[in-house]
Amino acid sequence: MPDKPESTSVPESAEAEPEQEDVKAAFRAALERKQAQNRKGQEHADARSKVDNAHGPAAAKRTFRRKSG
Repeated sequence: MPDKPESTSVPESAEAEPEQEDVKAAFRAALERKQAQNRKGQEHADARSKVDNAHGPAAAKRTFRRKSG
């Protein structure tokens, strides 16, 4: 067993920065693609919906009575 630990997997800070920039660029590109897909469904967002209300007014107000006896 050697007395000094081997440092083969420790990258220098100068080498790590370009790799981080590549990763950041890849994530930015993926985010742009995702946002572009979400924009496709919003083409008619400015137009008014054909459905005005979810349902009509309630038939009657509910009344609750106390239990007697």
